[in-house]
Amino acid sequence: MTIPPHEPPRRKSRFAGLRASFLTGLVVIAPIGLTIWLMWTVAGWVDSWVLPLIPAQYRPEHYIGINLRGIGVLIFLIFTVIVGWLAKGLIGRSLIRWGEHLVDRMPVVRSVYNGLKQIAETVFSTSDEAKFDRACMIEYPRPGLKAIAFVSSRAKGEVAGQGTAEDPLISVFLPTTPNPTSGFLLFVPESQITYLEMSVEDAAKLIISAGLVYPNPKPAKLAAGKVQENKAARSTEAR
Repeated sequence: MTIPPHEPPRRKSRFAGLRASFLTGLVVIAPIGLTIWLMWTVAGWVDSWVLPLIPAQYRPEHYIGINLRGIGVLIFLIFTVIVGWLAKGLIGRSLIRWGEHLVDRMPVVRSVYNGLKQIAETVFSTSDEAKFDRACMIEYPRPGLKAIAFVSSRAKGEVAGQGTAEDPLISVFLPTTPNPTSGFLLFVPESQITYLEMSVEDAAKLIISAGLVYPNPKPAKLAAGKVQENKAARSTEAR
């Protein structure tokens, strides 16, 4: 039997080394550059909406001589805080009720306003009931295939009546990749839901990255302890 001669390992060319260094630098620079570009673009977009509403003699460039990007964002934040502070008072609540009463008399405007108001209250609400509870997996679009979804709450009203007391329906939001703001609202029996230990933020990263970014695995003891705590909490809520 003839033993083939041993070939020495090939050395990497200079081009391969430069290519690896370039890709490594791109991985470091791209997220930073895209973040700065996104913040710069959003600041300019807000400025283009806010600054034209301010009289020219009161604009910052009238005093400092240059147009600083981001001034409109600062003005918008201050204005929003003031409006929120006034809305929490008695006079503010009375004005809001009076304005909503006028809007309710307008057929088309009423539907648009009520829909946008409900979405804003859901997205920006500070209560735990208006946020996604946790990440889960369900069988979708057919048995045997798994998809990551977000648990919102137990079904209520007429929808809850379609389930059973032993296996209630859970409202689940199934996002799409890479845009998780669109998706499907599903009502799934709780027995067909597999709860995940990863956080909602980690699940969102996994969906946006199309499966390229996975969360760090948690220690088995901590995961088991959280599973027991979640089961105890769900049994307490059921009671």
